[in-house]
Amino acid sequence: MPRHAIPPAPPVDAPVERPRPARRWRLRRRAWRLLRPVRRALRWFGLRVLALMAALVVLYWMVNPPTTWTIMAESGRVSRSWVRMDAIAPVVARSVVAAEDANFCRHWGFDMAEIRRVIASGSSRGASTLTQQTAKNVYLWQGRSWIRKLLETVYTPMIEAVWSKRRILEVYLNVAEFGPGIFGIDAAARELFGTTPDRITPAQAAALAAVLPAPKQRRPQPGSARARAIADGAATIDRDGRAACFQTPR
Repeated sequence: MPRHAIPPAPPVDAPVERPRPARRWRLRRRAWRLLRPVRRALRWFGLRVLALMAALVVLYWMVNPPTTWTIMAESGRVSRSWVRMDAIAPVVARSVVAAEDANFCRHWGFDMAEIRRVIASGSSRGASTLTQQTAKNVYLWQGRSWIRKLLETVYTPMIEAVWSKRRILEVYLNVAEFGPGIFGIDAAARELFGTTPDRITPAQAAALAAVLPAPKQRRPQPGSARARAIADGAATIDRDGRAACFQTPR
């Protein structure tokens, strides 16, 4: 070949030379360095979000939540008053636990046995505990989305770590919806049964617990099959000790 001749072009179907492993590693490391400001910003933002969430959990351990997103989103006037746990008939708490989270005293916010059971059965029903529902009702919004579920998953162990089981139930009973625009056990007792929270009967407590999964569609019906099953469950967890973490000693 002459000294200054141009080398022939490679065949069209010649294999393309791929970067060697060392070169790929250098490219990857360079990209990682270029993304360093983004990683720092995400870490800065994430840590502050976690700090804010932790601060809100501690705050509502000491003071009662004044309102929630769900209550504020309700059209019309919402009447509610906070009731201390000591002023609520104990059977109300037992009925809610029996209906929504029978292992409330035995888990740390997530009922893993129930989650595995739901997955194994292929059921579409949820396995949310009362702690998870409290996190959603107090700090988040209704509806299904991955971001809401992620935040709920972060809030749940925080609440379990800071609040007592009795405090979780007290907050839950005061923000839960028992009917269209009826939030909290005080409003539920007065508007649905014409009584006060400390005078709610076992049949009324079971009927109120029965509406919790769908408070806008269901009406409390003392003596219904669902209410009777909840009343039996409330008596059962009282006998076998599964209500010990939130009941005052007798």
